[in-house]
Amino acid sequence: MHFTPKDQEKLMLHMAGELAGERGRRGLRLNYVEAVSFLASGLLEYARDGKTVAELMELGRKMLSTEDVMEGVADMVSEVQVEATFPDGTKLVTVHNPIQPGPAFICGKGRCGE
Repeated sequence: MHFTPKDQEKLMLHMAGELAGERGRRGLRLNYVEAVSFLASGLLEYARDGKTVAELMELGRKMLSTEDVMEGVADMVSEVQVEATFPDGTKLVTVHNPIQPGPAFICGKGRCGE
């Protein structure tokens, strides 16, 4: 099986996002890399599920809270950008201030943010 460099990048991002989600569900606070990979991989999956750009921008702000990440991480992540594929082509999706104050959002089972 041959993966293009873009496919390899998406696969690595997915694996990093899954690992971050597992750590979050165990109650560990995510570091910068874990938080960004969790957000980015989740957004790509939502796009694959058929969500619109506007829906992704909204969901992206409901995936992690300040309680889910280590101190200072929310300040470091001012935006997350992903290049997602939609039925009408590839679009750049930007979520500004994705990590919001409040109680933890990472869910125990299923998808977060819904």
